[in-house]
Amino acid sequence: MNLLLQQKAPIFEALKKHKGNRVVPFDVPGHKGGRGNKELTEFLGENCMKVDVNSMKPLDNLCHPTSVIREAEQIAADAFGAEAAFFIVNGTTAAVQGMIMSVCKAGDKVIMPRNVHRSAINALVVCGAVPVYVNPGVNKDLGIPLGMSLEEVKKAILANPEAKAILVNNPTYYGVCSDLRGIVSFAHEHNVKVLVDEAHGTHFYFGENMPVSAMAAGADMAAVSMHKTGGSLTQSSFLLCGEGVNPHHVRQVLNLTQTTSGSYLLLVSLDIARKNLSLNGKELFAKTVEYADYARSEINKLGGYYAFGNELIDYDCIFDFDPTKLSVHTREVGLAGIEVYDLLRDEYGIQIEFGDISNFLAIISAGDRAMEIERLIASLSEIKRLYGKADNSGMFDHEYINPEVVVAPQQAFYSEKQSLPIKKSVGHICGEFVMCYPPGIPILAPGERITEDIVNYILYAKEKGCLLTGTEDMAVNNINIVEV
Repeated sequence: MNLLLQQKAPIFEALKKHKGNRVVPFDVPGHKGGRGNKELTEFLGENCMKVDVNSMKPLDNLCHPTSVIREAEQIAADAFGAEAAFFIVNGTTAAVQGMIMSVCKAGDKVIMPRNVHRSAINALVVCGAVPVYVNPGVNKDLGIPLGMSLEEVKKAILANPEAKAILVNNPTYYGVCSDLRGIVSFAHEHNVKVLVDEAHGTHFYFGENMPVSAMAAGADMAAVSMHKTGGSLTQSSFLLCGEGVNPHHVRQVLNLTQTTSGSYLLLVSLDIARKNLSLNGKELFAKTVEYADYARSEINKLGGYYAFGNELIDYDCIFDFDPTKLSVHTREVGLAGIEVYDLLRDEYGIQIEFGDISNFLAIISAGDRAMEIERLIASLSEIKRLYGKADNSGMFDHEYINPEVVVAPQQAFYSEKQSLPIKKSVGHICGEFVMCYPPGIPILAPGERITEDIVNYILYAKEKGCLLTGTEDMAVNNINIVEV
């Protein structure tokens, strides 16, 4: 990384110059620097509204950058150790879909773990590629899906020599990492591209003593959610390319789905966040790990809760662990993770990232304060005392159920469908998604067999208060099945 180069922020500098020029706006957006919407300007601030602008020559164009955005891309590539970097303003969803659609077309096989984010399966619906699922390991004690075993990946590649790519979650939502270097090495020996959903791994590039990043492991492409742990605005991300990837083709694919009206608020947030991490990332993420380690230690002293970490590493399905993740198992206090999530928010004014059937995740960053960490720990102690149950029988013991894929996602999604009550759908083929959000990992995806276990899981998740999404029926009482 060129630290002198990293001190620059071309989009930021261009926007400051534009703002100082006091250009008279006869273009969009129609709020005209905020003057046309007083209430919005008062809420967001005049500075924000004045730099919410449209593409113009001095500010470049995201779809075909030739000046400041192009320079910012090159600086970002240097920061991440990539051959090329793309600014993404449609969320990491667009980056994940851009990766898959850059290397796969209709009928091509792509190997992936089934606990992928819905964006990956959405890409298959759009482009017609066919998934070959490697079922991740499952820790029944914690109720979580793990990473992919290298041996299972090898079996999948050898059984599907025509596969174009493999998609790897690194890390998972819970902080679990696969053997990325091993997967890359074996995949490349067999001419398979390696795509990494690194939505929760921005800090791997800038922190010390972190799990290996996708680019350092030699992956072909990676989708990085800067807004999750990197400090940029929500919906902003980077798509990174390694050697052997044609960046011009990737840009063409991105332009199929990404907006032609790229938000300069999102673009400048990426530019400034990248600069901040390049210059200060080591210190920021050292503080993050310190906070997370302290919280883990104190929560484990409470009894009942289990804030898990590096002790899980087995160099197989848990090859490494993200030390910034505060993932906490709750079943031993007789509460589902989503129940703790709701109690923290509704009774204690604490918003965590998500809760599922057995765990919750709190995102820790250097932006937190020690007093807030203490407040979380104290609240968990009180929740255990006031709401904990000695008997946890009847609680689900796992988050992930292996699916049976009957038809390809695209075929199922675009087929003729019939709506059935969920309880009467067992045995049929699902025609839509069902998932808890967050994290957005499908319980069911189009083309998968609906089983009694899956139906019971869905009903249990509803009962416990999980936000279920993806179905046409907004109440999630009915599900669309494929007519055969």
